[in-house]
Amino acid sequence: MEKTRTLNRGFILLILSYVAFISLGLPDGLHGVAWPGIRETFGLPIDAIALVMICSTVGYSVSGFFSGVTVRLLGVGGLLAASCGLTSLAQLTYSLTPWWPLFVGVAFLGGVGAGAIDAGVNNYVEKHYSERLMQWLHGSFGIGITAGPIIMTMGIQLTGRWRLGYMIVCSFQATMALLFFLTRNLWERTDATGGEGEEKHTHEGDASMGETLKVPGAWLSMLLFFIYVGCEIGLGLWVYSLLTQSRGVSPALAGFITSSYWGMFTLGRFSAGLYTKKLSPRRILYLSIGIALTGTVILTLFRGVIGSVAGIALIGFAIAPIFPALMSDTANRVGRKHVTNTIGMQISASGIGGAAVPSFAGVLARQFGLEVISPYMLTAYGLLLLFLVLARARK
Repeated sequence: MEKTRTLNRGFILLILSYVAFISLGLPDGLHGVAWPGIRETFGLPIDAIALVMICSTVGYSVSGFFSGVTVRLLGVGGLLAASCGLTSLAQLTYSLTPWWPLFVGVAFLGGVGAGAIDAGVNNYVEKHYSERLMQWLHGSFGIGITAGPIIMTMGIQLTGRWRLGYMIVCSFQATMALLFFLTRNLWERTDATGGEGEEKHTHEGDASMGETLKVPGAWLSMLLFFIYVGCEIGLGLWVYSLLTQSRGVSPALAGFITSSYWGMFTLGRFSAGLYTKKLSPRRILYLSIGIALTGTVILTLFRGVIGSVAGIALIGFAIAPIFPALMSDTANRVGRKHVTNTIGMQISASGIGGAAVPSFAGVLARQFGLEVISPYMLTAYGLLLLFLVLARARK
């Protein structure tokens, strides 16, 4: 009977973790589609979105870096409730404010909430669930980020304005905050199973942050996440502008093509959960980056609608397993006692990369035009492959 209750509780917490990642992905899919309208509303240059990315990154990186401490203070459930509350407040402000400086500043709150959700749930699932379920966790993120562009596109089509999309996501985030608050006590025990009949591993005492900072593998892990997430977010952020302002695609079609990037990304994540036991992480990573490079070449050379869709979809599907595979492999790079701190550091680095890489793309687009985006991303994926090779050689 006790084992049954534990299994049921583990299943409930897994579902809640997936819901948390859906809520995490929703806001990330909004800015890319909304940006042309936001630029027009506030009279901004094309690269002004870098200000939003910087503020969001600061909040994301700070909360992610210290998430190990925050989880110990609030517990996972309390952390999720507070974080969804912050992201809901950020979306509400986006939808209402007439002032660009406030739009930029409130991105910090959204970043704090997102970083805490990302690090807290990744840490929990890495400790208690299998590699397969980790892939599906990040597939749930894909559901959210795929729905985001669709929500924003439909809002623009219905009202001619970009603010409705943020209001819809605000409502969802507020509902999630209430849900996690009501279920916060479920997370206090640490006997959840991996959902497949056994706990992933036993708990060991965590190292201090100072000890973890002395581990070279922790810094190397941060570099990998910096580059990867910058690549992932970079194309998702700029593809709508590339299609509508450089390749003559209608806004409605471009919105759904943008969603196809995240849709194939989601499909790739869920598919990866089926073959993680058959392929090693090393093979998954090399194969994924190789296919992503191929898709980026197609996107660069073939500028028609068919070529654009093919390249975008191929990239989205290919890169899907990379983040969760790197996350599940954290203990192998740094040792079990450093996992909690390192995951927070990785989340922090991914936040910085997710802002820096796309923001620099905006700077290049302002100087050389939007068609510079695809060769820029090709270079970024090449660097990711190079550093992965170096990381494997070091190991």
